[in-house]
Amino acid sequence: MIQMKVFFHGAENHTNGEVLVQGDKLPEFNVENKDGQLVTSQDLLSDLTLISVVPDLATSVCSLSTKKFNQEMDNYAGVKFYTISTNTVSQQKAWCAAEGVDKMELLSDLNHSFGMAMNLYISELNVDARSVWVVNKAGEIIYREVLSEQSHEPNYQAVLEFLQKQG
Repeated sequence: MIQMKVFFHGAENHTNGEVLVQGDKLPEFNVENKDGQLVTSQDLLSDLTLISVVPDLATSVCSLSTKKFNQEMDNYAGVKFYTISTNTVSQQKAWCAAEGVDKMELLSDLNHSFGMAMNLYISELNVDARSVWVVNKAGEIIYREVLSEQSHEPNYQAVLEFLQKQG
């Protein structure tokens, strides 16, 4: 199995497999919403969808990127924005309340269904790799950025310009 090397502050780690690429279909998975209800991959496909994956909301970079996408949502009416982390639903709710994040829908991948299906799961750290995905209504991945250095922020400008071109 080919694993992707990812780094946390320079320390090498590996994903559970070869990370998906543009043109691949979004695999089947389930995550939990703020009400503890299961959300499947199919549930995310009603619109053009941006999925921001963060390892842990309690860290500065994860917090920054989630707040940034939350702020940008109003500029992209035809796009659904989600953040997926391995935090518990309770941790996500507390973080949203503390940080004033009220538009972005956070989904918990505590069971690692998403991370394993997307080959983003980093077993050494028990988290999913920081990445940004855009998926069309047909479930096709049309944009991806997987950060090799997990302590870096994603390229917001690139993904937001990509979304602009889709509208």
